[in-house]
Amino acid sequence: MRVLGLMSGTSADGVDAVLASFSGRPSRPSWRILERSALPYPPQLREALVAAGQGQPLRASDVLELAEAITEVHVLAAQRCDPNHAAQLVGCHGQTLWHRPPTAKRQGASWQLLRTPALAQRLQTPVVFDFRAADLALGGQGAPLVPATDAALLPPIGGWRALVNLGGIANLTLLPPARGPEAKAPVLGWDCGPANTLLDLAAHQFSGGAVSLDANGTWARQGQPDEDLIQRWLQEPYFQQAPPKSTGRELFGRSDLAQRLAAMQTRTQEPNQQPNPANALATLTAFSAAVIGQDLAKGPPVQELLVAGGGCRNGLLMEELQRRCRGTRVRPLAELGIGDSDREALAFALLAWWHALGHPGNLPSVTGASRPTVLGVCVNPA
Repeated sequence: MRVLGLMSGTSADGVDAVLASFSGRPSRPSWRILERSALPYPPQLREALVAAGQGQPLRASDVLELAEAITEVHVLAAQRCDPNHAAQLVGCHGQTLWHRPPTAKRQGASWQLLRTPALAQRLQTPVVFDFRAADLALGGQGAPLVPATDAALLPPIGGWRALVNLGGIANLTLLPPARGPEAKAPVLGWDCGPANTLLDLAAHQFSGGAVSLDANGTWARQGQPDEDLIQRWLQEPYFQQAPPKSTGRELFGRSDLAQRLAAMQTRTQEPNQQPNPANALATLTAFSAAVIGQDLAKGPPVQELLVAGGGCRNGLLMEELQRRCRGTRVRPLAELGIGDSDREALAFALLAWWHALGHPGNLPSVTGASRPTVLGVCVNPA
């Protein structure tokens, strides 16, 4: 089956699209990426989405207009990736506005904004969406969902293999080895913490809105990271919390950045001045890598770490990741044929195919749900 996957992540920078074919066993399918495309959100839309993700109050009419604008970009991204309408099914994540992980007293919830019937009608193709709801209903985190697809798409190797997506949030997958006593171990995965959220917000703030990211870490290279502060941050409750766990801008957003910049400010010789932008960006870049390194050190020994997501294009972040994951081979997932921006779009294409087959899409070992279940809701064109 040919399936189009559409993904817009925590960074809210646009829509990644992948047209893929799947066949064979659902748990280990034959697959191929046929086309790929990416379409950025207009700057005004991205700014509105980031603000909404920080809890900015919105009128009902504002939410409706955001949903319409998001859906239009998804339509255009789908048409750019699949101009010949080859897709028989679409898997679409939508844009997360708010994610609330479960607690001991309250079930989790997650809100992905999209006008799905309008998308299905415009594309004249069934669309599977709302992938997180069923896992949340079973007591799970609703995220991350990609570890299940990683396990299906990538062959095991001689040792534990890890994958990390450097999107807005860094999420990690641990795949057991092909043989040996741990071959039957469960797939593991969780959200580590911030990858690009704090970096992008800081670059936007320090530049007065002129840039939305520190391209290739060029600005951060001019500064020095505060290692003592990084080690203090690593002791915070979220980073010490055992999986399953998930997070987003709700925890690592503007208010969190303000607190971290204030902590840097108090350590300068001139406490009334804002921290040096280059030093702040260097510290935040190293912190993102240190969060991942600390999580890997707590798990089984990993033979290699495959890296995907927009953070792959930040050379300094990649260098810091290699430095903090000593003894682990770090390389781009693109070397296995899945590009930096392909992994999550491909994952939601596969999740849509699994939905059509009635195959479970979640992993209780990752999300904490009470059992595996089919994910998503399918909407047909009118």
